[in-house]
Amino acid sequence: MATVSPAPLPRSTSADRRQPKGGRGSFELYAWVFMRVSGVLLVLLVLGHFAIMHVLDGGLDRINFAFVSGRWANPFWRVYDFAMLTLALLHGGNGLRVIIDDYARSGTRRLLYQSVNATVVGLTWALGTLTIFAFTPQPS
Repeated sequence: MATVSPAPLPRSTSADRRQPKGGRGSFELYAWVFMRVSGVLLVLLVLGHFAIMHVLDGGLDRINFAFVSGRWANPFWRVYDFAMLTLALLHGGNGLRVIIDDYARSGTRRLLYQSVNATVVGLTWALGTLTIFAFTPQPS
């Protein structure tokens, strides 16, 4: 019985390896890496936030306007909260972008859903940023 060897695979050129088909390869790679990095950073930021706000020094009973005002008088906490806001919105928006690409069948629906996603993320980020940086701490 004679054995049949499979046909050789076509050889790829270095240009094929550098530029993935579809033209979105490098963006998708960066988006994939961003999801991993932002996920780790978000876990650290959120666990720190949870510990500070809910566990240490009396927990939720002490959180009121005076507490937030005193906390945001320090620029470190504003940057901390801004980083958490920005990473959470970009991480969630990017995840929803991938889900929309997977499930929206027509190009028109995909464009509509992606536009709504980007608009909601952008408006939420703008309002959150305005809240964090335009807040005027009141002396306690």
